[in-house]
Amino acid sequence: QVQLVESGGGLVQAGGSLRLSCAASGRTASTYAMGWFRQAPGKERDFLAGISWSGGTTDYADSLKGRFTISRDNAKDSVYLQIDSLKPEDTAVYYCAAGPNLARVRYTPDYWGQGTQVTVSS
Repeated sequence: QVQLVESGGGLVQAGGSLRLSCAASGRTASTYAMGWFRQAPGKERDFLAGISWSGGTTDYADSLKGRFTISRDNAKDSVYLQIDSLKPEDTAVYYCAAGPNLARVRYTPDYWGQGTQVTVSS
């Protein structure tokens, strides 16, 4: 079993940056592909980015336009999402997810964190 806990969200101004963290726990946490999603009020949860267990392969949603960077540190069993040039439309709850491979993370993750709120003001 894998438990995921997100952190790093908060209230930021447009144009700023945030680095979200997801701490994973469990005996096999470092063997999972991991990813990030976000969900704005009244909207469905959207996939943002995924990363393989080794960190050698990444998968990004087309709409991110290079502002989002996913990385991981297996020694810490953590995955990160760097968000640059934040826009008000980035406001959402951001969720960490995990699965056995990138496709499973993107479409049917096995595990979810509880989310961290990101609010971007103009």
